[in-house]
Formats: sequence, structure tokens, C-alpha cells
Amino acid sequence: MFKKILIANRGEIACRVIKTARKLGIGTVAVYSDADARALHVDMADERVNIGPAAAAQSYLVIDKIIAACRQTGAEAVHPGYGFLSERSAFPKALAEAGIVFIGPNPHAIDAMGDKIESKKAAAAAGVSTVPGYMGIIEGEDEAVKIARDIGYPVMIKASAGGGGKGMRIAFSDSEVRDGFARAKSEAKSSFGDDRVFIEKFITNPRHIEIQVLGDKHGNVIYLGERECSIQRRNQKVIEEAPSPLLDEKTRKAMGEQAVALAKAVGYDSAGTVEFVAGQDRSFFFLEMNTRLQVEHPVTELITGIDLVEQMIRVAAGEKLAIQQKDVKLNGWAVESRVYAEDPYRNFLPSTGRLVRYQPPAEKLENGITVRNDTGVFEGGEISIWYDPMIAKLCTHAPTRAAAVSAMSTALDEFVIDGIQHNIPFVSAIMEHEVWKSGKLSTGFIAEQYPEGFKGAELTGEKAAKLVQVAVLLDHIENSRKRHISGQMNGREVKFDRSRHVRLGKTWHSLQLDETLEELASTCDWVPGQSVARIVLGSERLSVQVKRILNGYRLTWRGISADAFVYSTREAELARLMPEKKLADTSKKLLCPMPGLVVAIEVKEGQDVKAGEPLAIVEAMKMENILRAERDVTVKKLNARKGDSLQVDAVIMEFA
Repeated sequence: MFKKILIANRGEIACRVIKTARKLGIGTVAVYSDADARALHVDMADERVNIGPAAAAQSYLVIDKIIAACRQTGAEAVHPGYGFLSERSAFPKALAEAGIVFIGPNPHAIDAMGDKIESKKAAAAAGVSTVPGYMGIIEGEDEAVKIARDIGYPVMIKASAGGGGKGMRIAFSDSEVRDGFARAKSEAKSSFGDDRVFIEKFITNPRHIEIQVLGDKHGNVIYLGERECSIQRRNQKVIEEAPSPLLDEKTRKAMGEQAVALAKAVGYDSAGTVEFVAGQDRSFFFLEMNTRLQVEHPVTELITGIDLVEQMIRVAAGEKLAIQQKDVKLNGWAVESRVYAEDPYRNFLPSTGRLVRYQPPAEKLENGITVRNDTGVFEGGEISIWYDPMIAKLCTHAPTRAAAVSAMSTALDEFVIDGIQHNIPFVSAIMEHEVWKSGKLSTGFIAEQYPEGFKGAELTGEKAAKLVQVAVLLDHIENSRKRHISGQMNGREVKFDRSRHVRLGKTWHSLQLDETLEELASTCDWVPGQSVARIVLGSERLSVQVKRILNGYRLTWRGISADAFVYSTREAELARLMPEKKLADTSKKLLCPMPGLVVAIEVKEGQDVKAGEPLAIVEAMKMENILRAERDVTVKKLNARKGDSLQVDAVIMEFA
């Protein structure tokens, strides 16, 4: 076994690998860019080496710098995590030449499977069912349009070296193929250094199901069940679960055996994932193979009890798999929510900045429920513009799917993040969605259920009534505490107004302070200043996030975020007379929706632009975002140009 390994990655996956290395008694080395000098993975590792500037192309993607760090520290092996160099065969080849072990598959397997065009050919040769498509190199937009017409719309344009939704576009028409082809090539070039793309048929109403495989260097390969990853936004997974609500034992076995056959055909010898697109009738087609650890690997670990990182390390050290196929048992249900630094209320645009508050739910195993949080950040740390916007991967495990989903809802309610925008309200809303709860999923779920974007979870009458009770309860607790402040003047006893009036959103509610509410106050654990109040209403336990505002509280629960203003009767009379503040008119300006780099300005001053036409392209967190005209406009003034780094709400251009 290795004495010391280097993790050629950052963020939560670097922290995840360090945890298992510690368990095995292996020393760890972290590498970091200038932007990550204070990152959590740097603090957790036994040793640390700076490998260059913030840009990944000058640090995390430079093989020579990783090898130099190994030599400097005496690391015998390298775990690549996911992303960055994890699927580039040049990396393990260079490590081997330097006498360093790669904790991952052999270069041949990476070449055969890591390239999505070649992997389709290999899968077909191995007898695995594949999606119709064109696997050759596509030279230009005209050829792409011809191929798309031959396959039949809709089609998927995908980067050959892609992953994580980068360099991927769905097209329903010739014009969308032209636009998508150019954007996919550009994103692929900047993210992977390889601008090759291919086109395949896009299967409507599909499900995304993947099989986890594990092989060793002695020819043994097993599969560890499946993961359902159908809840996606722009081809980026948001929620994953294991097992899949769709599969039965027969289909699971068929998919697993195909995945193993494919892995054996290329001599696969590490943890890897074979991805399938599945129909609602349980038909399935090979999509691609990821020759690395997947982001969503924790859900498989939770239902199998197998530490995948540990297995990767043991296999890399030459050990035989100690697990046979008959030993793999699926236990219970696990759900993972990806917590991203993005604003769900502004079309999920990236959000960067300081984590003023970061309080994840406690990791625990209690009453058959497991809560696990894989993260790479800390309170006071910074979410950088340079890298992926993932903050954490929150996982729950329980005996049944319903129990795992319920535990996830509660855990999300208790996940406190301040200082940046994040997608927890959106993920919380999905947990409450009836279609999600039914398990009748497809990759189009988010687009179908939120066609106009996410506006916040619906504040129904029942939920509003609960939040009103919570607001009055918190107000009562706070008032009661104030009466016990020392040094107050003596005099007649303060008598409370027994009526409370709550403005929740734009609706007024009235409530009496009765004995029931006062009893609830005695069981509530909240004190002023705390971020989460845990309250029992009837038979239901609520975890509600609380932020103090003038005359009330901002309450966040189950994807709802609402301001609840609490008044006495006289205060309410006066509050109803207050005029509403109107927001400033920004309709004649194009504001930068996120911090990012201006890749292109598509218009000139004085130009007439039609609704839907592109105005500018802004790159943030490795994704190019096209900003389009919402209506017909004339460009009056350009305030930014190509190459400018802009903050959120910076004025890019003004309209006449």
C-alpha cells in the first residue's frame, strides 16, 4: 500500500479523497492554484504545493507541475478526482514514465472509452445497444446541419472530450444546429482543449441511468447497481438517486452485465461508470463511459456500503478485488442534491463571492437515516469565478425512497448559506413536487415543470398557515425574552396585545396568542440570532430558516422564502397605510447577470436588434452564456467590450 498520495484536484472531491486516505493511514498532498491558497482541501492535506495561477490551464491542467509536486513531496501515486486531468490518457502515461502510479484506469481504457466517439464504436463492437448517430469528425456548420437532417430532429450535439454538461447542445432545427455547433465547439475548446463534437439522435422523454463498475488489474470486473440521474438542467445533473425507481431486477441485471462486458472488452481496471439513456419502457442504449469517479458516487456507496475511493486506491496498489458480484447487495435508498452557487431566480446564473455564513446540516446516522455532506468550502471562504460552482453534495439514505426524500427535505431546510445565491430553494421545491415523489421521471423534468424558470415554491394556503404560526411563535419568544432583560424600570406590568397580524407576501393573516402557541414556544429550540428554528406543529416537525428583518422575519422552508411581518393590532393599522416602494426601471439597460468575462459583443452602437437575437456572450465558471434581446431594441451605447471582467449588474449596453 502507498505511504503517500497526491490529489490532483480541488474542492469537495479533493476533500473526499483525503478522508479515505486518512482512514487507510496514507499521507496526502494537496496541490493548489493561487486562487485556492486558503481552500479547505489545502488545509486538510498533510502537505501542500502551489502549482500556479488561478486559471486551470496554468495550474490544475499542467501535467509537468503535478509530476514536479510528486517529486518534491515523495508522493508515490496520484488520484485525479473528476474533471481536470482525470480522463486524459496523457496524464497516466506521463506519471508512469516518472515512476508514479495513477489511481485510475489504464491509458488504453481511457483512450477507448474517454473519447465519446471511439467509445460508441467500442460499445457497438462489444454488443452493447447504442443510440443512432454520426460518430465521425464534423468539419463545419453545413456538414453538421446535413448530418442532423439525416438523423432526424431533435439531435444532441456533444463534445467528444466533454463532461459535466460542457460542450453540449440540443437542437430542434437547422438554425439551432448552427448556433449549437459553434457554441459546443467553443466550450469544448476552452474546457477540454479539444473542440471535436459529434451528433446523435436525442431520444424524447428519456431517463438517464448509469451503472457503476469496478475492475482490478487481474481481470475482475463487477457492477454495483445503478444510479438515476434524470433530474438535469442544461444537461447538468442536479439530483441523483440509487437505485432507480424505473428498473426491475431483470433490467438491472441486463444493464449491469452489458456494462461489465464493455469494461472487460477494454481491460478496465478501476472505478468507472457506464451511462445509458433509457426509455420509459425500460429499453436502454449506451450513452458514454466515464473513466473516472463520478460526482454522484456517494449514493452508490450509501446503498452498497462500499467505499469507491478506497477500492480505487487498493486496485491501483495491485490488490485483487475482495468483492465478488454475489457479494453486492443493494440496501435501502439514497438521494443526492448538488448544491450550486447559482441564482435559481435569475435563470441559474453563477453567483460568486464570500460565504458569509455556511452551516450545513449535521452529518449523522440516526433512526436508520443517514445524512452525509461532501463539501470543499467553509464559512468565510470564497466561491471563485475560476472553477465549477459546486458548493456541496448533500446526501440522505433511508430504508425507503419516501423516507430518503423526506430526510433530504429536512436536511435542505437546515442548510444555511449566506453571502451568495444558491440553488437550495430550487432543489427543496423539487423534493416537494408530486412528479418527483412519484418517481415518474425524465431528463425533461425541469424544463417541463418549470418552463418559465423558477419563481420559488408555491405558497399554498396550508403552507402559508404554518409559516404564519411560525412567525407569531418567533415573535412571541423574542418578546418574552425582552421582558427578562435586566435593568428595566419598575412599574406596572406589561400587558401583551393578544392579537397578532402577519403580512406574508402581500396577504394579511390574523392570529390569537392562545395557550397552544405558548406551549409551542416552550418546546421550540430557537433563540434570537439562530439561523434555524426547529418547531413541532401538530405531528409535523419543521426546520425553518430564520433571518431577522425590520418588524419580522424572512422565513425559508420547503423551497419557499417569504417575508413575514408581525404586528400588534395598532401597528398593523399603521402598516397598512405605508406606500409601497417601487423598483428602479432598468428596462433600457442590459445588465451583466453574473460576474464573468465578456467573450463577445455581438452588436454595434446604433444597431437595430430583433427580439431573440444575441447581444453579448459572457463566460462564467467555464460556461458561455448568450445574452439575447428580450424585445426589439436599438443599441444606444456600449459600456463594455470583449475581454472585460464584469461584476453582477454591471451595465453592458444601453438602449434607446
